[in-house]
Amino acid sequence: MLRALFWTSTALVAYTHAGYPALLWSLGRLGRLGRDDGPASRGAAREIASGRIEGDSAPVVSLIVAAHDEENVIAARVANALALDYPRERLEIIVASDGSDDRTVERARAAGADLVLDLPRAGKVNTQDRAVERTSADVLAFSDANSAWAPDALSRLVAALADPDVGYVCGWVRFRSAGGANQEGVYWRYENAVRALESRLAGITAGNGAIYAVRGSAYMRLDPRTSHDLSFPFNMVKRGLRAVYEPRARAEEAMAPTLEGEFRRKRRMMRHAWPTVLRGGMLRPQGYGPAYALEIVSHRLLRYASPALHLVALGASSALAARPRPFYTAILGAQIAVLAAAAAAPALDARAARTASPVVRFARLARYYVLVTAAPAAGLWDHLRDGTPTHWDRASGTR
Repeated sequence: MLRALFWTSTALVAYTHAGYPALLWSLGRLGRLGRDDGPASRGAAREIASGRIEGDSAPVVSLIVAAHDEENVIAARVANALALDYPRERLEIIVASDGSDDRTVERARAAGADLVLDLPRAGKVNTQDRAVERTSADVLAFSDANSAWAPDALSRLVAALADPDVGYVCGWVRFRSAGGANQEGVYWRYENAVRALESRLAGITAGNGAIYAVRGSAYMRLDPRTSHDLSFPFNMVKRGLRAVYEPRARAEEAMAPTLEGEFRRKRRMMRHAWPTVLRGGMLRPQGYGPAYALEIVSHRLLRYASPALHLVALGASSALAARPRPFYTAILGAQIAVLAAAAAAPALDARAARTASPVVRFARLARYYVLVTAAPAAGLWDHLRDGTPTHWDRASGTR
């Protein structure tokens, strides 16, 4: 029984992190699923690449930025939006202030936003809904207040939505580091690779808040405790549309400077994710094809179950090592070594030279893995203990 528990939990952890991406790649190769978006999308992409999309040939787009106390970055966000390579007469920039107590509204207006909404505090999703009520654009694009988009990013998103089967598209985000021990860049390279494979197969299972767009007719209101990032992709699939990833639509954001800050950010995100997972319909398979159901189970359910799976593996290997069994003793030792390295990482970082040694780099990765793995459990604890509020608090050090 103990061996079955150990091998089952270990196999599921290995599958969700390594086996699943390999399976996606294999299915893509076997099915020859190289992405072909059809004549409409290819034509739009050619127009954009050649600079010929202009005037009435471009869909009307509203770029919406929900902001709470973002006076330090909102002017730069508006300036970046104004500099996008997209017909200005077809682009509306909306800043929706979610109960800001600082000069966010004043600075957004001074920076040249087309519409600035000064709304009472109601949370990000409610604020986005209020902004959508004020527009009838063909395409609704969304961005964080601290994001900076590449000049052609919006055009790339619009090109993806030229395919009538696509309802949602998210872009690629690079997290800018000012130094420190945060290993989020490693995680995002991995996550973006998986996202690209999912997009080619059946569609992505989650987006990001930095850069995404949705067809105006497909926009939907959500439980205000949740987010577009996690809820829009699977809901689009349930409605017969596709949710895709466009890596050429690029954005950049500052990352949390410390691992502890990154853990708090992911813990907060998971607190808002659990209402979607538990009661938002993600785990109800109605409307999914077999491939997308596989993606949801592999990338979402098993990933979020990783804290429990790790604990089962640790407990089972501890019991088996006590018998004693040399193989399981070695496995237990490896697990303890990773946990010890994670615990020692802050002290090692404090002593590290500017160029970290392999030992320090390993300790950083171990600590990052442990904290990221623990975040779903911590977020679930917060959700079950205190519920999930509608408002979001931004991560410190990212502005």
